[in-house]
Amino acid sequence: MSKREPIYKVIFLNQGQVYEMYAKQIYQSDLWGFLEVEEFVFGERTQVVVDPSEEKLKAQFDGVVRSFVPMHAIIRIDEVERLGTPKISEARGGGNVMPFPMPMPDK
Repeated sequence: MSKREPIYKVIFLNQGQVYEMYAKQIYQSDLWGFLEVEEFVFGERTQVVVDPSEEKLKAQFDGVVRSFVPMHAIIRIDEVERLGTPKISEARGGGNVMPFPMPMPDK
């Protein structure tokens, strides 16, 4: 019995929008403060209905081998059993909590 390859749902902030993406590889980068996300997974087009937000993401990440996402932009990472629909949504403000700034290490 072969073990299935894990799929991760990565939710992160990017320029005021929340990205929900699916990937096969996620790990801490050698670049300080970044997470590397590789092998993005998009749903197969077997239906007539096309989701415009998924198509936008496909076009935006076309040809991308690896993305470096800042650690402070990560909202959540889940290992999932089934592939969902990647999407972009507007970040909802309204909170008055600001993340504490992280100092850069000395060289």
